[in-house]
Amino acid sequence: MRSLVCLCLALVALAAQADERKVLRLAFARAETTLDPARIVDLYSRVITAHIFEAPLTYDHLARPFKLRLQTAESMPEHSADYRVWTIRIKPGIYFADDPAFKGKRRELVAADYVYQLKRIVDPRNKSPLVAGVLETKYAGLAALRDDAIRNNKPLDYDKPIAGLSTPERYTLRIELEEPRPRFAEDGFTGSDILGAVAREVVEFYGDQIDAHPVGTGPYRLKSWRRSSEIVLERNPGYRERTYDAEPAPGDAAGQAIAAKFRGRRLPMIDEVRVAIIEQSQPMWLSFLNAEVDALVTNAGRVPPDFLALAMPGGKLAPYLAKRGIQGIRNLNPDSGLAYFNMDDPVVGGYTPEKVALRRAIALAYDVDVEIRNIRRGGIHAQSPVVPHTIGYDPRFKSEMGDYDPARARALLDLYGYVDRNGDGWRDLPDGRPLTIEMASQPDDLTRKFDELWKKNLAAIGVRIVFKPAQWPENLKAARAGKLQFWQVGRSAAGSDGQGALAELHSQQIGSQNLARFRNAEFDRIYERMRVIPDGPERDALFLKAKEIAVAYMPYKHTAHRMEADMLHGWVEGYRRPLFWLEWWHMVDVDNARRAALLN
Repeated sequence: MRSLVCLCLALVALAAQADERKVLRLAFARAETTLDPARIVDLYSRVITAHIFEAPLTYDHLARPFKLRLQTAESMPEHSADYRVWTIRIKPGIYFADDPAFKGKRRELVAADYVYQLKRIVDPRNKSPLVAGVLETKYAGLAALRDDAIRNNKPLDYDKPIAGLSTPERYTLRIELEEPRPRFAEDGFTGSDILGAVAREVVEFYGDQIDAHPVGTGPYRLKSWRRSSEIVLERNPGYRERTYDAEPAPGDAAGQAIAAKFRGRRLPMIDEVRVAIIEQSQPMWLSFLNAEVDALVTNAGRVPPDFLALAMPGGKLAPYLAKRGIQGIRNLNPDSGLAYFNMDDPVVGGYTPEKVALRRAIALAYDVDVEIRNIRRGGIHAQSPVVPHTIGYDPRFKSEMGDYDPARARALLDLYGYVDRNGDGWRDLPDGRPLTIEMASQPDDLTRKFDELWKKNLAAIGVRIVFKPAQWPENLKAARAGKLQFWQVGRSAAGSDGQGALAELHSQQIGSQNLARFRNAEFDRIYERMRVIPDGPERDALFLKAKEIAVAYMPYKHTAHRMEADMLHGWVEGYRRPLFWLEWWHMVDVDNARRAALLN
């Protein structure tokens, strides 16, 4: 009998312990592609890995404007007077999450792990979509190391020393650049999703299966993964002693309240994060209303635009939601919706006047006001690739990028010979062949609304458009390979410098950020000059010229900077929308008692 009583008590204790576990339930509107940070190009995969891997620096969770903070670094980076040599010291005593690859031993983070990740990105065998961005940083010797592997058709020599990435001692990372990089403190040491440390033993242990075995030093580790269905992260039990120390601006009352509540709490505060893939708007919204999803927030399952007017009429939280303790916040994103033209395509690509005219006409025919009002349910017109909240963004800059003018679109097409030659009601190419725009699409409700708007707007100027649906990861792969003619996507800023958005026009980023495959020697010279000079009047003038080139050739039609809503149930505490960064799950808490009270 005594044994039975003990067993019952133990079961009760286990049940109580299970009830006390804090679980954050989120959703993605698109499927992830990989959890190998060297191969990531999509936002959704990056959000996951940003909570597993860690860069030396991060951003303060509460500070606005942004502020860099130490993460695995012991001190802020130092640099030479010409911004070409940078040194940072990694804090001793940080360990990777336990994994069979370490054969039962604790594996300490060292400076060489950051060197290894950068070399993985440029390794030709990995076919990393990030390679152009890393090479353009001009680490001394890194491009030569990659070229040697390609030229001799051999594996990249990870053990060969290069001047650009060296470790004078176990915890010190020294970086030598071929050109000055005044903003390298942010560009080169932040971004846990890409620049997080990776252990060589793990990559070699898992080989081709490394995309399913992310092992980092961060607050979470992968617990389970059902591809395109559900990703579950759990608290990293070996995570170092780290406490909440976010510092809002002095006049930020909301931020001060969050800081006062959580200051000194050990991180992460959440035990488990469960991410479901819900691509359709209605199931996403119903999952939130039914409390199966705790929050619809940035970089995850946002509030579906179809339901935004119902949830936040006039930009304010609907009373029926407020009564349930739900929180609603609207923010202007540092991002842009855009449609790109494949500049290598024989129909919409090219640099001759008639090709430029076709792209400009299509851009002028698209009614962004309708997109903002009826589909996105909020936002502002984009006038260039540069997005709000970043250096180089000027709200006073206006351009044809933001215009809706079907009459001018029709006049351009007439002028350059895009007329209906056979009387079927549709315009033809100047050589008489039929003109048909092929737009990539996805089989979900939101994308169908965009498709309907494009079809209506182009029909109004006599241009036929057809849609080629596929899953989003498939379209992304095809886009990078230059196989799509026309596609609408979105981009978010990864840092405070607006030059990051201009990478979409840099010829060295073709196959990566430059989905349009745009090539322009003048733009490349401007872009490369902007990288090496400090912020100031000269750089401001180059920003302006770069924007003018983007508008003149129109390889991208930027549509709207999104005004999105974050919506959270009342038991999620401490949330603040990030600007450029992705890691925040470890900075929020879930109040289980409040959850129970609000649901009963």
